[in-house]
Amino acid sequence: MRSVVRTGRRFGGAGAGRPAGHGRARGVLAAVALAGCGALLAGCSPEGGPAGPAGASPPRGAPSGSASASASASASASAPSAAPAKGSVEVTGEIARDLESPWGVAPLPDGDLLVASRDKGTISRVSAASGKAVVIGKVPGVAPGGEGGLLGLALSPSFASDRMVYAYFTTESDNRIARMRYDEKREPGQQLGAPDTVLRGIPKGVVHNGGRIAFGPDRMLYAGTGETGETGLAQDRKSLGGKILRMTPDGQPVHGNPEPDSVVYSHGHRNVQGLAWDQDKRLWAAEFGQNTWDELNLIEPGANYGWPQAEGKAGLAGMRDPVAVWRTDEASPSGIAVARGSVWMAGLKGERLWRIPLAGDRPAAEPEAFLQGRYGRLRSVVALGGDRLLLVTSETDRRGSPEAGDDRILTLTVR
Repeated sequence: MRSVVRTGRRFGGAGAGRPAGHGRARGVLAAVALAGCGALLAGCSPEGGPAGPAGASPPRGAPSGSASASASASASASAPSAAPAKGSVEVTGEIARDLESPWGVAPLPDGDLLVASRDKGTISRVSAASGKAVVIGKVPGVAPGGEGGLLGLALSPSFASDRMVYAYFTTESDNRIARMRYDEKREPGQQLGAPDTVLRGIPKGVVHNGGRIAFGPDRMLYAGTGETGETGLAQDRKSLGGKILRMTPDGQPVHGNPEPDSVVYSHGHRNVQGLAWDQDKRLWAAEFGQNTWDELNLIEPGANYGWPQAEGKAGLAGMRDPVAVWRTDEASPSGIAVARGSVWMAGLKGERLWRIPLAGDRPAAEPEAFLQGRYGRLRSVVALGGDRLLLVTSETDRRGSPEAGDDRILTLTVR
């Protein structure tokens, strides 16, 4: 018999492993209404992919098989802005269940959610009060396959007036970003206007399609892309693959980008599926490693993050080392969010939620794992303000072991 995780139970430390028989403890939780929120973060994608070059080195001084922070707890705990070394997670509700391949999530001003189905190519509106999901429309041109399909979602910074929904998706020829007007007065299933392509020509592949999009504090649109398994694309400054991109809401290069005629903001990435900003407007990104080290990176414009020459903390000249790393079976990170002074990172293969407490631009202590094995693969994390997060599972993406009720959107209170 499956054990039940009851509403309000707290989980600390590394958490328990998956119970015998490979069953997961699941929450039987009431739906909860959400208050409106501002910053919108969405989506992320699976782990795995073809082998690449050898020679990656482990983080210096890191214990094998565990996450590693770049600063010790004792060195950073005294920093005035440091988050506490230990945190907690409380599962407070279940907004929705029985979702198929959910990926990107965008909270609406009234608390309802827009949710992308990677494999169906549809966007649904999920009621925060009842959990009912109603398809508002299908995105034309989506060609799901492998890790591709309808991925990240974001709302325009001017959504109240322009009603624009942005989507990152895979077509037969590329990955691209388009925007569509959301008209709630039309019939369900017909509420999305014709897509206006903002950016095309992002390389596509069976794996490593990236997919996260988010508007930053500067009201510019950022996108995390993958190198599609062709490792050379990450260092090719003319390619949009293996990059973090920054553009205007119309898809144009932004003044202040490293190259004035390019949307490329940083390069040398393998597969970026998590983007989030802290209270000081620093950009953090989660990235899939190959066989050894997954990464959390602090993003600087024009910086080279090393792939394929480096995986993890290699200490190579001219390349940025990650701030923290994990063994790939402990993480395979997808979405991230910032709340209560920490980065919260969803793990797919790792089936856990990681907390990385920050002290400015460094970890304040070693990362902590929560909810290990209890809800299966975890896809996206969305900050709702204060101590509240949304957490999206990913058991129906053809790599999980779905159980009754999968996939789910949970609400969390974190410390």
